[in-house]
Amino acid sequence: MDQMEWLEKWFQETCNEYWEHFYGIEIGTLDNPGWYIKIDLKETQYENMKMEEIKREQGDNDWMRCMISDGIFSGVGDCLKLGEIIQVFKNVIERETEMV
Repeated sequence: MDQMEWLEKWFQETCNEYWEHFYGIEIGTLDNPGWYIKIDLKETQYENMKMEEIKREQGDNDWMRCMISDGIFSGVGDCLKLGEIIQVFKNVIERETEMV
Protein backbone atom coordinates (compact mmCIF):
# COMPACT_ATOMS: atom_id res chain seq x y z
CA MET A 1 0.00 0.00 0.00
CA ASP A 2 1.49 3.34 -0.99
CA GLN A 3 1.42 6.45 1.20
CA MET A 4 -1.66 8.00 -0.41
CA GLU A 5 -3.68 4.79 -0.10
CA TRP A 6 -2.60 4.51 3.54
CA LEU A 7 -3.67 8.13 4.22
CA GLU A 8 -7.04 7.51 2.57
CA LYS A 9 -7.57 4.46 4.79
CA TRP A 10 -6.50 6.37 7.92
CA PHE A 11 -8.96 9.15 7.04
CA GLN A 12 -11.77 6.65 6.46
CA GLU A 13 -11.07 4.95 9.81
CA THR A 14 -10.87 8.30 11.63
CA CYS A 15 -14.20 9.58 10.28
CA ASN A 16 -16.84 8.89 12.90
CA GLU A 17 -19.73 11.17 11.86
CA TYR A 18 -18.27 13.90 14.11
CA TRP A 19 -14.54 14.37 13.51
CA GLU A 20 -14.84 15.00 9.77
CA HIS A 21 -17.34 17.83 10.37
CA PHE A 22 -14.95 19.85 12.53
CA TYR A 23 -11.45 18.58 11.70
CA GLY A 24 -9.72 16.94 8.78
CA ILE A 25 -6.79 16.86 6.41
CA GLU A 26 -5.62 19.76 4.28
CA ILE A 27 -3.15 19.33 1.42
CA GLY A 28 -2.05 22.24 -0.72
CA THR A 29 0.77 23.83 -2.63
CA LEU A 30 3.28 26.50 -1.66
CA ASP A 31 4.59 29.25 -3.90
CA ASN A 32 8.27 28.52 -3.37
CA PRO A 33 7.23 25.82 -4.86
CA GLY A 34 6.30 22.92 -2.65
CA TRP A 35 3.64 21.10 -0.67
CA TYR A 36 2.02 21.47 2.71
CA ILE A 37 -0.13 19.06 4.66
CA LYS A 38 -2.00 19.62 7.91
CA ILE A 39 -3.69 16.75 9.69
CA ASP A 40 -5.81 17.58 12.70
CA LEU A 41 -5.41 15.00 15.44
CA LYS A 42 -7.90 16.59 17.83
CA GLU A 43 -10.71 14.32 18.96
CA THR A 44 -8.69 11.24 17.91
CA GLN A 45 -6.64 8.79 19.96
CA TYR A 46 -3.56 10.66 18.69
CA GLU A 47 -4.59 14.05 20.04
CA ASN A 48 -1.78 14.24 22.62
CA MET A 49 0.87 12.56 20.50
CA LYS A 50 4.34 14.09 20.43
CA MET A 51 7.12 13.82 17.90
CA GLU A 52 10.49 15.40 17.46
CA GLU A 53 10.59 17.93 14.66
CA ILE A 54 12.11 16.63 11.46
CA LYS A 55 13.94 19.30 9.51
CA ARG A 56 16.03 18.79 6.41
CA GLU A 57 17.39 21.62 4.31
CA GLN A 58 19.77 20.57 1.57
CA GLY A 59 19.09 23.30 -0.95
CA ASP A 60 16.25 25.05 -2.74
CA ASN A 61 15.03 21.79 -4.29
CA ASP A 62 15.59 19.42 -1.36
CA TRP A 63 13.93 20.44 1.87
CA MET A 64 11.28 19.19 4.27
CA ARG A 65 9.98 19.94 7.75
CA CYS A 66 7.46 17.92 9.80
CA MET A 67 6.19 18.46 13.33
CA ILE A 68 3.23 18.06 15.66
CA SER A 69 2.06 21.12 17.54
CA ASP A 70 -1.22 21.72 19.38
CA GLY A 71 -2.69 18.47 18.11
CA ILE A 72 -1.89 19.14 14.46
CA PHE A 73 0.62 17.28 12.31
CA SER A 74 2.17 19.75 9.86
CA GLY A 75 4.50 18.96 7.02
CA VAL A 76 6.01 21.13 4.32
CA GLY A 77 8.47 20.24 1.63
CA ASP A 78 9.70 20.78 -1.88
CA CYS A 79 7.81 19.60 -4.99
CA LEU A 80 8.92 15.98 -4.59
CA LYS A 81 8.26 15.55 -0.87
CA LEU A 82 4.49 14.99 -0.59
CA GLY A 83 4.88 11.22 -0.41
CA GLU A 84 7.73 11.51 2.07
CA ILE A 85 5.71 13.84 4.32
CA ILE A 86 2.83 11.37 4.32
CA GLN A 87 5.33 8.59 5.10
CA VAL A 88 6.59 10.53 8.13
CA PHE A 89 2.99 10.84 9.37
CA LYS A 90 2.40 7.13 8.72
CA ASN A 91 5.54 6.18 10.66
CA VAL A 92 4.53 8.33 13.64
CA ILE A 93 0.99 6.90 13.72
CA GLU A 94 2.21 3.31 13.38
CA ARG A 95 4.81 3.81 16.12
CA GLU A 96 2.16 5.30 18.44
CA THR A 97 -0.27 2.47 17.63
CA GLU A 98 2.36 -0.14 18.51
CA MET A 99 2.92 1.51 21.89
CA VAL A 100 -0.77 1.32 22.85
